[in-house]
Amino acid sequence: MNGADPRSSVFLAIPGLGTFVRALLPVQLERSHRLTFGVWVAVAPDDLRRASDVWWGPEYVDLVVEGWLANAVPPHVEAGAPVRLVVRDPDHTPYCESSPDPNLHALLTSTWAALDGDPVHPVA
Repeated sequence: MNGADPRSSVFLAIPGLGTFVRALLPVQLERSHRLTFGVWVAVAPDDLRRASDVWWGPEYVDLVVEGWLANAVPPHVEAGAPVRLVVRDPDHTPYCESSPDPNLHALLTSTWAALDGDPVHPVA
């Protein structure tokens, strides 16, 4: 951990479990609204070291990391989905940009709606 606890950290290394980077997962909603999930992404130990080396420096804006979601995300994205992280804003943690997983890809690239308590679904 780089912070006092997991809530204030952007990196985690948990013996026997793995190494993780905090990321943002934006979801576009109708009427120009956006919902952003905070997620943990499992990354290779070398990628965690590389990220921590540049995180607070000018090279951070060029950081790209490949990993796997450590959290499930509604409506249908399972933990373990592969994801690519990029820096969109040097004052934020990286953003989930793309994924070959069809459910995560749809979440990242579609506009979503929830109607009268129905599950969230893509807008046609």
